[in-house]
Parts: sequence; structure tokens; C-alpha cells
Amino acid sequence: MSKLNVAILLFDDVEVLDFAGPFEVFSRTRLTPGAESRRNEDSAPFHVFTVARTKQIVRAVGGLRIDPDFSFSDAPPVDILVVPGGWGSRAAMQHEETLAWVRGKAASAKFTTSVCTGALILARAGLLAGRRGTTHWAAYDLLRDARVVHDGVYSSAGVSAGIDMAFAVVEEICGRAVADETAHYIEYLRRR
Repeated sequence: MSKLNVAILLFDDVEVLDFAGPFEVFSRTRLTPGAESRRNEDSAPFHVFTVARTKQIVRAVGGLRIDPDFSFSDAPPVDILVVPGGWGSRAAMQHEETLAWVRGKAASAKFTTSVCTGALILARAGLLAGRRGTTHWAAYDLLRDARVVHDGVYSSAGVSAGIDMAFAVVEEICGRAVADETAHYIEYLRRR
């Protein structure tokens, strides 16, 4: 299996666990079980990286500063797109360059996903038209459904639900045993 590129979108006021949770799941997944396999990338099925509009430092909710790996203009091809949420999603969904980049990457990606109010960005980009989706409970007036929904696009409820969404994608690609073993490694109790 060749590695799939997982691009995680960043923007100012992104919710930390919205991007860090999926980053942890995808980056720690291995096809070979056990702690020893995490010491190298040999059996890693994913190459995970962050992307922002520019390469400037992004300031997340709570003040965490993140140095994006790539900008929109130099990001590699995307197989799995992760669109997180947070207070900054409201500004991001008004930015046409961001919407165009999301639309373009989603068009060629094998999987498009969102966490929390990242679903609002997908909706504004037209990617949830005619599909079910979900978001954080505080934004249910804008989009409402369950914790993780897969209707051509994976969407998840708020913050920690992004971890469940990432595991659902890992399970679809690599199988349940790999997803369960990864959850065991990071000591996460999966919801079913």
C-alpha cells in the first residue's frame, strides 16, 4: 500500500483538538501492530501534514502557535482532506481563496472530512449539498445530525468527535483490526 497524503487545513482560531486529534490518529496508524512499529514510518499508511493559506504562523484557539507545513500554493496532492472547526471557521468560510482550495482538493481527494464547524466550511464550499452532515452542538441551528456521519463526506460533531471520525476513515481504508490496534496504542476507547 502506498502512503495516502492527509492534509489538515489550518486557519487562525482553529480548535486545537479538531486538527490535533485527527493528526494523532492518522500519524500513529501502522499496518504492523505494536509499539515498536511506531519508531519508524515503514508501515505507516499515511503521510500527514498541515496546510494554511500562507506559511505564516497560525494562532489556534487558546493561543497555540502552529507553523504550517505547506501553503495552498505548495501543498502536495491530497488523498484525505481534514477540515477542522473552531471560532475561526466563520472567517474561513467567508474567504473565497480558502473555499476554492477546499473545493479543488475535495474534487480530487479520496476522502473529504470535517470536524466540528469545519462542516460549515464544507457547506459554504457546496460540498454538503444534498448530503447529511453534522457539526458541534452549539452550531446545530446551522447543521445538525449525529456524532459521525458518512454520506459521501465524513463529518463529525465537535472537538473530540474528530478522533472518532479519523478512526472511521482508518477503518474504511485499513480495516477494523488496524483501527482498533491504533486506538489501543494511543489509549483511546473507540465509540461504535
